[in-house]
Amino acid sequence: MLKVGDKAPEFKVLTDTGEEFDLAAHQSERIVLYFYPRADTPGCTVESCSFRDAVAKFVEKGVTVLGVSPDTTKAQAKFKAKFDLGFTLLADDSKDIAIQYDVLKEKNMYGKKVMGVARTTFVIENGVIVKIFDKVKPEGHADEVLAAL
Repeated sequence: MLKVGDKAPEFKVLTDTGEEFDLAAHQSERIVLYFYPRADTPGCTVESCSFRDAVAKFVEKGVTVLGVSPDTTKAQAKFKAKFDLGFTLLADDSKDIAIQYDVLKEKNMYGKKVMGVARTTFVIENGVIVKIFDKVKPEGHADEVLAAL
């Protein structure tokens, strides 16, 4: 389980545009890495749109916002376009990043136990985790993160 002060696990993954994103190339940046269960679902849309609406404030603070879900590049691109999300979405369709960040959890879906991404946000500075938000509620989360920065 990751904790504050740990080195952020590095990864390479495709973005919503199909370009490769390598976290190691962004070591000097302040990053908000938020995990959400699935693109274009109600809670994930609320959360992503709250980041969209606050993205200028994150940029003012020198912070890069990245959304991650176990969706394909195509699904991420469609979600980004539909809601005009002004930041990069990462396509973790293999769930490798979710596993590295320990956000793949057992969930109860309509009475069945399934493995899914737990809504979690990491703030990373100079390659180190400086804040973790777990059990995130979609409404107002972007403002909560901004306040912590």
